[in-house]
Amino acid sequence: MTEHTYKTIELTGSSAESSDQAIQNAIAKASETIKNLHWFEVVETRGYIEQGGVKYWQVTIKVGFRIED
Repeated sequence: MTEHTYKTIELTGSSAESSDQAIQNAIAKASETIKNLHWFEVVETRGYIEQGGVKYWQVTIKVGFRIED
C-alpha cells in the first residue's frame, strides 16, 4: 500500500429538502474545485424553523482529500 498525505477542510452545506441533501450539496460543490475527495465526518447539524416547521437544514462536515504526489 502506498503511503498518502491527507488534508481536511470544513464545509457547511444547506438544503430545504433534508440533512442528507445538505451533505450532498456541500460535497458536490467542493468536488468542482478539489480533487481526490475521500471521506467526510458530520460535525454539526442544525436547521432553520419558519412558521412551526423546518425551513432548511445546515450540516457542517469535515472533508478529507488526498494531496497529490
